Amino acid sequence: MKFPKEINIYCPFCKKHTKHTVELAKKKTRRTMAQGQRRFLRKMLGYGSFPKENPKGREKPTKRVDLRFKCSVCGKKHMHGRGFRAKKLELVKA
Repeated sequence: MKFPKEINIYCPFCKKHTKHTVELAKKKTRRTMAQGQRRFLRKMLGYGSFPKENPKGREKPTKRVDLRFKCSVCGKKHMHGRGFRAKKLELVKA
């Protein structure tokens, strides 16, 4: 999917429509030391595999793409909506 590098959308900081540059938000790693993860690892000690294996072929074919918009006036970045699913995203100059 092709998406423009610059887009004119609403900036919640300037409270008006301004030109924004678009960039792909990097995926963060999951928290390895979260309480739930520690509890899960303790439960899995000495156990051969996951309690119930994930069914094959059930994962989604695409990942959700998160776009981050940077305002050209105030320079602040913000997200817009929940993103959308795309197999491949290409930022093009419009």
